[in-house]
Amino acid sequence: MKPLVLLLGQDDPKKCTAKRLLKFGLVGRVWPRELGGKLVLDPFSNHVLTPLDSGAKAVVAVDCSWRLAERVFGKMKRGIRRRLPLLVPANPTNYGHVGLLSSVEALSSALYILGFEAEAEKLLAPFKWGPEFLKLNKVLLEEYKGAKGERDVREVEECYFKPRLKV
Repeated sequence: MKPLVLLLGQDDPKKCTAKRLLKFGLVGRVWPRELGGKLVLDPFSNHVLTPLDSGAKAVVAVDCSWRLAERVFGKMKRGIRRRLPLLVPANPTNYGHVGLLSSVEALSSALYILGFEAEAEKLLAPFKWGPEFLKLNKVLLEEYKGAKGERDVREVEECYFKPRLKV
């Protein structure tokens, strides 16, 4: 499973996790016209990523601003679109805000769920908070990795997050 990034240059370059991954040669770069046949991590997709998606050759994180994400993904037409299951970010910008993952957290969690745990850990290594992301989400990632399909993933999400969202 090849991890790839689509860079849109909408955020602070000093905080861009995708650029750091490219710098260290841990991911490849992809362009919009090359998304066909690849898993594209899309937070607005109606389909959630499951271990059943592990047959794809590549997974793509779209590096864009969360403020512009809805517009960016609305314009995108190519690729096998999948939403990541709910996870808790450990990055300093969005720590604890469920679902607001950095590009490296998104790619790493996708790889983990698809059965590529060592590759997931390797992607997070250049970030001092990287190991914390896996530690924070270990139980969830294991449950998502063991899911038999979308229904199982949605049940895990509901079990862990719905009780916490009720007031």
